[in-house]
Amino acid sequence: MDVMPSDRPALEPLHYHRQLVAYLKQHEPEVWRWAASQRIRDEHIAQVRSDLLRDTYRLEAEAHPEVHASLQLAMQRLGMQAPATLYQAGSQDMNAALVFVPGEVHMVLQGPLLERLSDDERLALFGHELAHYVLWSLDGGDFHVADRILNDALASPQASPSQAETLRRYALHTELFADRGGAVAAAAPGPAVSTLLKVQTGVANPDPVAYLRQAAEVDANEKQGSTMRTHPETFIRARALEQWWQRTDRLDGWVRDKLCGALSLEALDLLDQQALQQITRGFLGHFLDEVPLRSALVLNQVRQLFPDWNPGEATVAPQAIVERNIDDSVRGYLNALMLDLALVDPDVQDAALLRASTLAHALGSAQALQANLKRDARLGKRELDKLKKNTERALSA
Repeated sequence: MDVMPSDRPALEPLHYHRQLVAYLKQHEPEVWRWAASQRIRDEHIAQVRSDLLRDTYRLEAEAHPEVHASLQLAMQRLGMQAPATLYQAGSQDMNAALVFVPGEVHMVLQGPLLERLSDDERLALFGHELAHYVLWSLDGGDFHVADRILNDALASPQASPSQAETLRRYALHTELFADRGGAVAAAAPGPAVSTLLKVQTGVANPDPVAYLRQAAEVDANEKQGSTMRTHPETFIRARALEQWWQRTDRLDGWVRDKLCGALSLEALDLLDQQALQQITRGFLGHFLDEVPLRSALVLNQVRQLFPDWNPGEATVAPQAIVERNIDDSVRGYLNALMLDLALVDPDVQDAALLRASTLAHALGSAQALQANLKRDARLGKRELDKLKKNTERALSA
């Protein structure tokens, strides 16, 4: 019997997977109940089997015992028990895909994978594809339900950019989960990395250790998040796998930065929309923390945004927002909110503008606010200079 190292990390859904499932259950309960109630019909399963047999060569265990032995070992290491069928499709490009059918494993290989991969790399490849099955089967199929909801939403002509961004991020996180499954099946991250390099680059004998050094070098200098649609950049996948295997601290935050990037108005997913709403309410509460600013006109303006607003709202300070990793579009958005409140009531305008100016310094958007005041509020040089001096005095107090 094969024995896995007891100190290997556990294969669990990523934080983003769990967050999104919780979000959909809470905010789209009817959609969730409907999607969760749908079962793959017998006719569909029969059609899947028929299509696979028509378009591929079935790799039967009697004819390919070594390949099936690797598959069974990978399944054992992932804690899986299910009938499994392998297929070889005609293609020059190396790839593999799992066709998900509950209770059955159907895996399609493409290109010369079996000839090019070592035994450990073959385990990693099988583990990667099997991990998709593992994820879709966990928690009663919740993660598969979420995937179906997102894909169905994108098929609609009314699909929103936030839904498209959510599906993109969900797919990227799913690939990191699958990469971890590859490492578990191979009992080490190295074969998973070398398999990735062979498939992505065509290099015959890649050095995974050397590439992990290369990936760390790229990671240290690359501040932008992933721009890919379905699979993260190779260096991100390699770094993510290495850090997960090593149980690196704060990995969830690193993964978020790499796969989701900074909070940006131009690329909000469903979770970011919720986060931005919370930030907005909390920041407005912080802006109004000074009692003189809570005039009837100002509070009425706030309630135009949030009808259920009350003076006891929880506050979010600028430092907490900056630590959240935001881009200039969010800074500009918060500046605009402050400016709207600062100009709505002439009786508190001076105090409100000073408050906005000091908070903009904390957000790192002071210069942008100055430009807003000049262009939108029509403040002249004398007024701007006075505000600047008062702001410096307030910040140094």
